[in-house]
Amino acid sequence: MSHTLVHMLRDNAARAPDAEAVVLGSQRTTYRQLWGDVCAVAGFLRDQGLQPGDRVGVLLKNSVEYIAAYYGVLAAGGVVVGLNTMAKSRNLANWLQHSGARWLFAETQHPESIDAVVSLGDAVQRVLVGEGEAEIPHHTWQELLQDTVAEPDLFRLGKEQPAAIVYTSGTTGQPKGVMLSHGNLSSNVCSIQQYLQLGAKDRVLNVLPFYYSYGNSVLHTHLAVGATLVLGNNLLYPHNVLTTMASERATGFSGVPSTFAILLSRTRMENYDLSSLRYMSQAGGAMAPALIERLRKAVPHIKLFVMYGQTEATARLAWLPPEMLDAKPGSIGIAIPGVRLELRDKQGHPVVAGETGEIWASGENIMQGYWGDPELTRKVLENGWLKTGDLAHCDEDGYFYIDGRSADMIKTGANRISPKEIEEMILELDGVEEVVVIGVPDELLGQVIKAVIVPGPGSQLEIKQIRAYCGKHLAMYKVPKFIEFVTELPKTASGKVQRFLLAEQH
Repeated sequence: MSHTLVHMLRDNAARAPDAEAVVLGSQRTTYRQLWGDVCAVAGFLRDQGLQPGDRVGVLLKNSVEYIAAYYGVLAAGGVVVGLNTMAKSRNLANWLQHSGARWLFAETQHPESIDAVVSLGDAVQRVLVGEGEAEIPHHTWQELLQDTVAEPDLFRLGKEQPAAIVYTSGTTGQPKGVMLSHGNLSSNVCSIQQYLQLGAKDRVLNVLPFYYSYGNSVLHTHLAVGATLVLGNNLLYPHNVLTTMASERATGFSGVPSTFAILLSRTRMENYDLSSLRYMSQAGGAMAPALIERLRKAVPHIKLFVMYGQTEATARLAWLPPEMLDAKPGSIGIAIPGVRLELRDKQGHPVVAGETGEIWASGENIMQGYWGDPELTRKVLENGWLKTGDLAHCDEDGYFYIDGRSADMIKTGANRISPKEIEEMILELDGVEEVVVIGVPDELLGQVIKAVIVPGPGSQLEIKQIRAYCGKHLAMYKVPKFIEFVTELPKTASGKVQRFLLAEQH
């Protein structure tokens, strides 16, 4: 019998039914309760006529209901389409239509979901979660949980079966839906558990949205080992995040670079009792060595895992062992267990150590393709290898260093410049909370460099000071021509900076 995420959850519910699976404020849900909800969702969908491979949209904030809906869809043999709760109705309708979803789990009070579904007519059935009335025909979460249900038959679930579609972009026109199988999900989960050394005693505080592949991997890796997920749905109040981390005795915490920038600049992390914290992990873009140093000073006892990945690889591709942080500053590390990484040139030939090439990846975690888009799939998948679009070089010991995304490289005159190098330099200055470097159009040089900076609270930064620092440490053609101070950077709901919006604003 195949061992999917659903099998792992069922086994944990049988082994330790009273262990805490999910904590959200005062609500505490055991593995027995969670598995009961999963069975109820699976039973409901099968009664409604769900066939293996049918798509089901999930538009819920991080909650027990999100997890039960996700695993319930998988247990029924369906395919989960996790939707961005921050998206507008036009995008939601586009994704639902593109995936051919027949059901949608959504918040009763989510106004955009009502508009999206109304525009699709009777094609999508709705299950609404939470208080309030809705004008459109729907089932309620309460009604779904009231049926007594048998355990779902998991015998039919195989590794090759599609399990999830994750939309990475495509607000209009042709969306990009990454198609992941049960085998993709379980293989990536097992690799991550292995190097993070996760066990049933772990308690992770999660602030990342589950519809995003990083948040999704935090969800799955912890449920698969019988650990506890403590849901902290908001970074608006960084003090509350750290208070919860202390009171719930969290052993783990995961974030993107901006998560840590916010915690470090708006709280004094060293003033909280984080003695139970064993590790922190970072992915979702490069984290500057200066920010890593500040984090390590604030919580010196933890293991910090720097990681790299892509949605097309389920979540994770590389990790830097914490003990190598000093020896390999700025590195994304080595391939995770079960994955091969190679650097290749434009013709697909391997490059030698020290030379920049595109990262190609292979392993059981590599997606099946883009949903409904064989042409785009052919562009990025070749003989089982994923072309990531990320440029990197490798040192003599086999450690990888990102040089930038091919799409983000700035071309000024005859020079190709990685924004990352300039960002890391500016982040060394006191008073810089966040910075993004972009290329903006220039008639003479094609592009020139612009730095957009978020100063920390009470900072006295000046433009000439930043220019002088860059001029001292970087070649003249790498010194930003434009410098702008802003109160915040445009970001996705998962905390990734939207560089293209900054370029458009300029």
